[in-house]
Amino acid sequence: MDEDIPPWLQCVLDSLERGDVPDTSIPPEQFDAVSVDKKKALLKSIQQLVDDDTVSLNSFLPLLSSALDADNRAVRLTTAKLLVSVAETTPDAILELVPVLAARVADDDEFYYVRARSAEALGYVALEHPDEVATPELLADLRLGLSFDEPEVTQKLSKALEHVALGDPRRLRHHVPTLAEHLADDDELVRCHLCTALVVVGSESPDRLADVADDLRIRLSDDSTFVRGRAAERRLGDLCDADEPFVADRARFALSALGGTADPDGPTPGVGTIESVSASTADAAEEIRSPDSDGMRPSCGFPLAESGPPMCPRCGQPH
Repeated sequence: MDEDIPPWLQCVLDSLERGDVPDTSIPPEQFDAVSVDKKKALLKSIQQLVDDDTVSLNSFLPLLSSALDADNRAVRLTTAKLLVSVAETTPDAILELVPVLAARVADDDEFYYVRARSAEALGYVALEHPDEVATPELLADLRLGLSFDEPEVTQKLSKALEHVALGDPRRLRHHVPTLAEHLADDDELVRCHLCTALVVVGSESPDRLADVADDLRIRLSDDSTFVRGRAAERRLGDLCDADEPFVADRARFALSALGGTADPDGPTPGVGTIESVSASTADAAEEIRSPDSDGMRPSCGFPLAESGPPMCPRCGQPH
């Protein structure tokens, strides 16, 4: 046994290494007392078991809550990344940590990567539990951050807002003008996430987009394929409701063709619905994050060498 490791922690690490779940929860005060390296080792062991679907987080929630408030930012970041991984697949598992994650997002003095990952985790939870996540205070923090935060943070804030919209489009009805102000953001991911959020809001409340119709129309000529596609999706949806049958019939035909049916009056299962938007958002974001043929990362424009680091130094995405 490592003499620097308390017996309780060694026991937990040994159990985790064997793939077992410790019989008892770890008191936060014990976790707080060990070194940063030991904290990170424990968190990474938990992360591995979570990735392998061999452990429930229930017994670790008090510890993770404490870790999110640790003095060391590396511990907080490791914890936030763990929670993103969990929230993406099982958002229910971290529901009770929503207030702690929201506090990280609201803390202007927090390390920006921690704020970004905390917002991302909250967004995944919002897909299933919008009422618990989308409080007026958190929505205000997400919106304000779009104007003042680092690009790495605004990407995650806009993604969280997109997920709030997908979880419950009504939550962003009163925030449409503010979101539209950022449709011309320099970051392609931010534009894509926010355009998607507005398309989803418009699918439930089309009248809410009346004042930002010009902003969306401009996106029809956006440099990004995915932003143009979302803007077109919204525009065709509007034209389907046009008073002039000549226009409405042809818009419905276009959407039907995109949706895989030739019937101009038929349903459009592939395009224009919340379900179809939700199904295509992850692929669109992944494509944007992938390096282009010139070795530049589209989401941030950073030149990437073949022998470069495993993470992009500018946007933090995997190389």
